[in-house]
Amino acid sequence: MFSLTRMSAFAAALVVAGPLAAGQGVTDDTINLAQVAAMDGPAGALGTGMRQGMMAAFEEANRAGGINGRMISLTSIDDGYEPDRSITETRSVIGSGNYLALVGPVGTPTTKATQPIATEAGMPMIAPFTGAGFLRAPELSNVVNVRATYDAETQAWIDHLVDVEGLTDIAILYQDDGFGRVGLSGVTKALEARGMSLVAEGSYTRNTVAVKSALLEIRKAKPQAVVMVGAYKPLAEFVKLSRKMKMDVTFVTISFVGSKALAAELGADGDGVIISQVVPQPWDSNLPVVAEYQAALTALDGTAEPGFVSLEGYVAGRLTVEGLRKAGRDLTRESFMAAMSSLGTVDMGGMVMTFGPGDNQGSDDVFLTRIEADGSFTAMRPGS
Repeated sequence: MFSLTRMSAFAAALVVAGPLAAGQGVTDDTINLAQVAAMDGPAGALGTGMRQGMMAAFEEANRAGGINGRMISLTSIDDGYEPDRSITETRSVIGSGNYLALVGPVGTPTTKATQPIATEAGMPMIAPFTGAGFLRAPELSNVVNVRATYDAETQAWIDHLVDVEGLTDIAILYQDDGFGRVGLSGVTKALEARGMSLVAEGSYTRNTVAVKSALLEIRKAKPQAVVMVGAYKPLAEFVKLSRKMKMDVTFVTISFVGSKALAAELGADGDGVIISQVVPQPWDSNLPVVAEYQAALTALDGTAEPGFVSLEGYVAGRLTVEGLRKAGRDLTRESFMAAMSSLGTVDMGGMVMTFGPGDNQGSDDVFLTRIEADGSFTAMRPGS
C-alpha cells in the first residue's frame, strides 16, 4: 500500500477511518508514514533511492502479514531539496494528522529547517539521509539516525589521502549551504590535527551546476587532490570540466552524492573517483542484510538495480519496522518513539546498529569505494 501522490481523497478518508487514527496516522488496518524529500532535480536520485529502499523493506513486512495486523503505507512528497519548500510540506504532513512519522528525509539544509518543527510537534523523524552533527544532539528524542556522521566520512578521506597516499596539497569544492559547510568544517578539522590546511576552496550554489568559477580558483593552487561535498550533478560537472582541463588530481566525495547517480553522470570520466560510504557494498550478497535487501528489491521491482542509496533506505525501513513491532498494537507516536529509543543493539546480519541513552545514531561505519572505468565500484581495503 504505497502512494507517491500528495494528500487527496485517500488522505481525507483516513480522517474518518476510525477513532484509532486520532491524528496519529494509524487506523485499524494501516500505518501511514510520510517522506518529505527531493524527488526531482539535482538531488532527486537521493529521495527516490531512499524511497525505493524503504518501500522494499515495508512491502517485505506487508507480505509477511504487516505489523500487528496493519499494513505499512508510505507517501512521498517532493521538496525539491529546498528548505522553504520542505518546511511547507513538513508542516502540511504534521498538520494533516494523517501520518505516524517522517521517514527518510534528504539533506542537511532541509532537515535543519524541518527538524525543529518536527521536534516541537513530537513527530518522529527516522533515518534522515544526512550525516549532519546537529541531528545527533542527545536531546533530540524524536530523531533516529542510521548513518555515520559527515565528520567521520571526512576524517576517512584525510586518513587515506594523507596517511596512505602521502598527499599534502588538498583543495575542496563544497555546496554553499549548511551541508557544504559541515563538510568543509570536517575536512578543516582533520587537516588541522595534522598541522595542515587546505590549499584552496571553491563553492557553488545549491541546485545549480555552476561550478566553473570554483574550478578555476581551485586550479590555480595546483592541488594533488580535490575533496568534494555536494550533489551528484554539480560534482559530475566539476570532475568532467577538470578532466577537460587536464587536471591530474585525486577526486574524493561523500556518501550523500548518490554513488550510482554520480557514476552514471560521469561515464568514463568517473574512473578513479573515490566515494566514502556508510553502508556495505550493495552487491555483496555474502552479507545476510545485503542478500535480504536484494531479494526485497527484486520483489518490489524486478528491473531495479542495487545501489548504496536504496540499501540505506532498506536499512532505514527495516529499522522502522523493528520499532513498529516493538511498539505493539497500541501504536502512537509516543509509543513508537519509546520503542525506537529502547532498541539497543540491532543486528541485521552484516550491519550492526547500537542505540542507547543520549545516543540516537546507530552506525559509525565508513567504507571507501572507487569508481572503475566501467562504472562499477570497488571496495578499498584499509591502507589501499
